[in-house]
Amino acid sequence: MPHKLRKIRKKRGSRTQGYGRVGQHRKSGSKGGRKVGRHKHGWSYVHRYEPDYFKKKRLKSLTDKSEIRTINLKELEEIALQESSRKGRKIILDLEKMGYDKLLGAGKISLPVSVKVPAWSETAQKKIEAAGGEILMDHS
Repeated sequence: MPHKLRKIRKKRGSRTQGYGRVGQHRKSGSKGGRKVGRHKHGWSYVHRYEPDYFKKKRLKSLTDKSEIRTINLKELEEIALQESSRKGRKIILDLEKMGYDKLLGAGKISLPVSVKVPAWSETAQKKIEAAGGEILMDHS
C-alpha cells in the first residue's frame, strides 16, 4: 500500500538519497523496452508470445495487387429481386460488369436467373440450375 513518506521523500535534500557514492547511480537511466536476450534468457517469452520473431521478413510484391472479388448466392438473390421488380421478363445478370470475378454457393436462391460470370463454384452452379436458372459462359 502506498504511503506518503517513501524513501525518495525522506531523503530529499540529502546528497545521494541513500545510494552511497555520488557517481554510483549517475547516468544509469532505465533499461527501457529493449529486446535483449531473445535467444538466451528471453527465449521462453519469445516462444510463447512472439513465435514469428525470428522468421524472415520478405517484401511483398507491389505490382500484384489483384484480388478476386467474389459474390455469394444470397447477395445475388437480393440483386435479382431488385431486377425482377423493374422488369417482368427473364432476369439476366452480368456480374463481370458489376465488378465480380467469381460466384460462390453460400446461401439459397429461388429465382430462375441467367448469370454471366468468369468463374463459379460447383455448389453455386448446382443451386442455380436447381432453381431453374443457368450460368452463361463468356466465349470472348
